[in-house]
Amino acid sequence: MKNVVVFDFDGTITTKDSFVELIRYVYGTKLMLFGFFHFAHLLLLMKLRMYPNYKVKQKVFSFFFKGMEQDMFNTHCHNFAKDKSALLRPAAVKALQKAKTSGAEVLVVSASVDNWVQCFLPGVKVLGTQIEVADGSLTGRFLTKNCYGQEKVNRLLELYPDRREYHLTAYGDSRGDKEMLAFADESYYKPF
Repeated sequence: MKNVVVFDFDGTITTKDSFVELIRYVYGTKLMLFGFFHFAHLLLLMKLRMYPNYKVKQKVFSFFFKGMEQDMFNTHCHNFAKDKSALLRPAAVKALQKAKTSGAEVLVVSASVDNWVQCFLPGVKVLGTQIEVADGSLTGRFLTKNCYGQEKVNRLLELYPDRREYHLTAYGDSRGDKEMLAFADESYYKPF
């Protein structure tokens, strides 16, 4: 039986929400706050669980990145990961490396966009939210479902459909990880 070890990204491997921090990195604090103020009503409804998380996230993503060339976006993601490596929790990175060294298949399953998560963790397979690109530019829409909640389990089952063939260990820290943690044989909530 093989071992599969999955980590959430934001809050588990990182100390802060990487989406918010990427926006701050690319646009600065003033423009970031302006953008979030523009969506304050939807953010409030989301916190009250009256408006879906994924819709707010896509609207905010579109506001900031729609029309940006894919190469420019990827350059921002690369520079963000390089310049903000302090966002990574040393204990989480150590646990991830230990799992890789043990021979386990290691994945990051995250609601964050693959592009920047992969830049922080080269060589680790990322199952995240993917963005739509048309004619070399970001459309502002997501190509996949937001990888949050049950979608994390769905993505794992797409990759590893026969649950009897592997032992699953999961690390998470939030409501968005609840289903993944419950699905695992061994789970760690806010371990770092």
